[in-house]
Amino acid sequence: MDLDIVELSRLQFAMTALYHFLFVPLTLGLSILVAIMETVYVMTGRPIWRQMTKFWATLFGINFVLGVATGITMEFQFGMNWSYYSHYVGDIFGAPLAIEGLMAFFMEATFVGLMFFGWDKLSRVGHLTVTWLVAIGSNFSALWILIANGWMQNPVGAAFNPMTMRMEMTSFFEVLFNEVAQAKFVHTVSAGYVTASIFVLGVSAWYMLKGRHLELARRSIAVAAAFGLASSFSVVILGDESGYNASLNQKMKLAAIEAMWETEPAPASFTLFGIPDQAARETHYAVKIPFAMGLLGTRSLTEEIPGIDQLVKQAEARVRSGLLAYDALMQIRAAKGNVTPEQTAAFEEHSKDLGFAFLLKRYVDDPRQATEAQIVQAANDTVPTVWPIFWSFRIMVALGFSFIAVLGYFFVVSNFKGMRYPRWALRLAVIVIPAPWIAAELGWFTAEFGRQPWTVDGVLPTALSVSHLSVADLAITLAGFVLFYTVLFIIEMGLMVKYIRKGPYQDVAETEDWMRRHAARLKTSDDAVTMPAE
Repeated sequence: MDLDIVELSRLQFAMTALYHFLFVPLTLGLSILVAIMETVYVMTGRPIWRQMTKFWATLFGINFVLGVATGITMEFQFGMNWSYYSHYVGDIFGAPLAIEGLMAFFMEATFVGLMFFGWDKLSRVGHLTVTWLVAIGSNFSALWILIANGWMQNPVGAAFNPMTMRMEMTSFFEVLFNEVAQAKFVHTVSAGYVTASIFVLGVSAWYMLKGRHLELARRSIAVAAAFGLASSFSVVILGDESGYNASLNQKMKLAAIEAMWETEPAPASFTLFGIPDQAARETHYAVKIPFAMGLLGTRSLTEEIPGIDQLVKQAEARVRSGLLAYDALMQIRAAKGNVTPEQTAAFEEHSKDLGFAFLLKRYVDDPRQATEAQIVQAANDTVPTVWPIFWSFRIMVALGFSFIAVLGYFFVVSNFKGMRYPRWALRLAVIVIPAPWIAAELGWFTAEFGRQPWTVDGVLPTALSVSHLSVADLAITLAGFVLFYTVLFIIEMGLMVKYIRKGPYQDVAETEDWMRRHAARLKTSDDAVTMPAE
C-alpha cells in the first residue's frame, strides 16, 4: 500500500473528526444545561428562567444543526476512504453506529422541533419532558459512537473467521459493556459538560462587563459554575479511570504518553516535564514526581508499568507468533473446506497475534517471506511518535485543572459572596472560552494518535485499512472538505456572535413585568431592586 495514500486518508479523517468535535461537546453540555434551566422554570414559575432557557436553547440549536452536518460526512468516509476496514470489522463496528442512528439521532430529530416550537402548544411539564428527551438523545448519540470507538481501542466480543476473512461479533454484551468504551463515554460527556459550562460562564461574564441582561447573566453564571465544577471533577476522576484501562489494554499508548522508555521499578514515577528523544530512546531534562505514575496507572505499589523497550520485545514475539497464525490461515484457505484439526488448532493457538503478522504487509506481500530485519522493524513500528502524545496529554491535564480553579472561584462567589464578581474575573471568564475546545481536541489526539499503528488495536494495522484510491482523489477531496468545513465553521461563529450580541429577545417584557410585580421580594442587601438591563 502506498504510504502517501495511508497518510492522506488519515489526515482527511483526522481533519473532519477534529472539525466535527468543535460542535459535539457544546451540544452535549448545552442540552443538559438548557434542561436544568427549564426544570427550574417549571418548579418556580419565574419567567426569567424561561427567558434563559429560550436564549441558551437558541445557541444550542445553531450548534446542533451544524454538528449534524459535519457528523454525517464522517460516516461516509468509512465506506469511501476506509473500505477494507469497513469490510474487515463492519459486522461489529457497524452495529453501534446503526443503533445510534435509529435510537439516538431519530430521538433528537423527533423532539428538537417540539422543543423549539412547542412552547405554546405543550404544557409546562410536557415541554420540559421534550427538552430532557433532546438532552438524553444527544448523550445517547455519544454513547453509541463511543462504544464503536471503544471497541477499536479494546476489541472484545469478537473473533476472526478464517473462512470469511473478517472479524465477527461473538458477544454484543461484551461490546456494549466494554470497560474502555464506558470509561470513554463518561469522560467525553463530562468534558462536554465542562465545555458548555465555560461557554455559558464566558458569555454571561461578557454581558456583565457590558452591563446588559444582568439577571440572566447572574443566574446563568450560578448554574454554569455549579454544573461545571461537578463536571470538571468528574473529568479528572474518569480520566484517571481511562489511564488505568490503558495500563491494562493499551500498554504501548500509556508508555508513549509517559515517554517511559525503560521499565522502572514499581511504583513508577510520573514525568511532569521533559523533552522526549525518540531516536536516543530517552527523555531530556525530565522532572519527575516519584511513585505518581505507578499509583495512577496500576493503583498499586508493587505492579510495574512496562516501558517502551520491553513492549517492543513483546511485540516482536507477537509478530513471530502471528506468522504462525498467518501460515495456518493460508493452509486453511488453501484446503477449501477440507481443514484438518491440526490446522485449526494451530490457527486458534496463535490467532490472537494475527494482526501483528499483518504489520509486515507494509514491507512484503507475504509476511511469511519477511526477513529478520523486517520483523524487527515491524515490532518497532508499534511505537507511536512519542513527543506529540507526551505534550498533548500534559497540556490537556493542565487545562483540566485550570477549569476546576476557574469554575470553583465562580461557584464560591455565586453562592457565598452575593454574586459580586470583580471585573478581572469576568474578563478571565471571557478569555478562557476557547480553552475547553483545545483540551478536548488534545484529548482526542492523544487517544487516536496514541493507538497507531493500529486502526483496531492489535487486530488491524492502519496501513491495511484504507481504500484503493489515488493520491489525486484524496488530495482533491481533502481540499474540498477543508473548504466546506471552514465555511461551516465561519457560519457557526457568525451566527453565534450575532445571537449573543442580540441577547435574549423572547419573553423579555413578561420577565420585566413579573419582576416589577415582585419588586419587594427581589430587593438586594443594599435595598435596591435589581432589574434586568435592556
